[in-house]
Amino acid sequence: MKKTLFISVLVFMSLAVAKAQTADTSSAKQIANSTDFPVPTTDANDIYPNRTVAKYVNSVNPNAPYKVLKSGIMLIGEPGKIRAAEPYGGRSAGEVEYANAANKYKRIFGDSINVYCMVIPNAGAFYTPNKLAGSGKDQGKTINRIFSNLSDSVKAVDIYSILGRHASENIYSRTDHHWAPLGAYYAAKKFAAVAKVPFKDLSHYKKHVVRNYVGTMYMYTKSQDLKNSPEEFVYYTPDSTVKYETTYINYNTRKGVALSERAPLKGDFFQKGVSGVGCYVVFMGGDAKITQVRTSTNNGRRLIIFKDSYGNAIPGYLFFSFEEIHVIDCRFFKRNIKKYVKDNKITDILFANNIMRGVLAVTNKSYDRFLTQ
Repeated sequence: MKKTLFISVLVFMSLAVAKAQTADTSSAKQIANSTDFPVPTTDANDIYPNRTVAKYVNSVNPNAPYKVLKSGIMLIGEPGKIRAAEPYGGRSAGEVEYANAANKYKRIFGDSINVYCMVIPNAGAFYTPNKLAGSGKDQGKTINRIFSNLSDSVKAVDIYSILGRHASENIYSRTDHHWAPLGAYYAAKKFAAVAKVPFKDLSHYKKHVVRNYVGTMYMYTKSQDLKNSPEEFVYYTPDSTVKYETTYINYNTRKGVALSERAPLKGDFFQKGVSGVGCYVVFMGGDAKITQVRTSTNNGRRLIIFKDSYGNAIPGYLFFSFEEIHVIDCRFFKRNIKKYVKDNKITDILFANNIMRGVLAVTNKSYDRFLTQ
C-alpha cells in the first residue's frame, strides 16, 4: 500500500514542474486572460453555462509564511498547522485533449447519454501565498481553457468556483495530496445540480473522524514540520434512508498495470478501520478495480464516473442521486466501454479527473483506447 501511494505522489510531483508544450488557442487565451470573471454569490448560481469559472482571490492565507522544497513542493503556514501543496504546471496540449475526450464520448453515444466534464483543482489553487503566486499556472484559467474547448452538448461542471467559496473550510488535506472528503461533497452537490438529480445534504450523513492523520505529502517530503502538523481525516457515510450494495471487480496488477480481472465480489464501499497514511482508501479500498454500486434510488439514472484517485471520494455522496453508480479508473479499465455502457444501460458519464491527471497524454489516450479495446 505504501509503495503504491508513494508512486502516486511521485506522478503528481513530477507534473508540478512540467512546462507547457504547446501554444494556447486565441479564443481560449481571451477567456483565460479576462479579469472580468463573474463572481457568483451562492452555490446554486450557475454562471454562463458553467463554462467560465469565478475569479479566486486568496483570503485564507495570502501572507502565510512558507518555504519551497527542492521538489517544488510548498510548505505553507505556522508550525503545527503546516500545509503542503504543489504548484500546477500541466501541459497546454492536455487541456484540449481532455475536453476532446469528453467531446468524443458525447459524439459516439449521442443524445441517449449525458456527458459531463469536471476538472478537480489541487490545493495549490486556493492556498498559495501571494508571494508564490507565480510559481505555477493559474488553475482557474486552465479550467476555463478546458471548458472553452468543450462542445455545446457536453455539460461543464464548475467546481472551482464552489471550492473557492468554501476554501476557509477543510476541503483539502494539509498533509496529503488529495482533497478532503468535504471538498468532494461540494463537488458532488454541484454535479447533482447540473445533472438534475436529487441530492441530500450532510444532515443525511454520519460523520467519522480519524485523529492525528499525516498523509502522503510527508511520505514524499520527509518534512518534520509536516510530520509535526497532524490533522483530522473526516469522512461521511450516508444514513439508512438509502440502501446500497457494492460489487467489486478487482484487477490483478503488476507494476501498476492491470493484467486480468478477478471474479466479482460483494464488499463494503466504505472500508472499516482506516488509519495512518492510508486513510484515503476508506473509499472502495483503492483504485485497481471496477466498482458497481446499486442503490434504492429508483429513478432510472445510471452513472459512470471516470476518475483517478481524487474521484474516489465523490460516489458516496451520490447514492441518493442515482440508481446505479459505476466507478472506472482511467489507469486500469480493460473492457470495451461501448459494450459496458450498453450492457449496464448507462444514462450518464462524468469525467472527473484532478487537473494534473486530466492533462496527461496517457490519460486521454486511455479514454480513447477504452472505445476500441
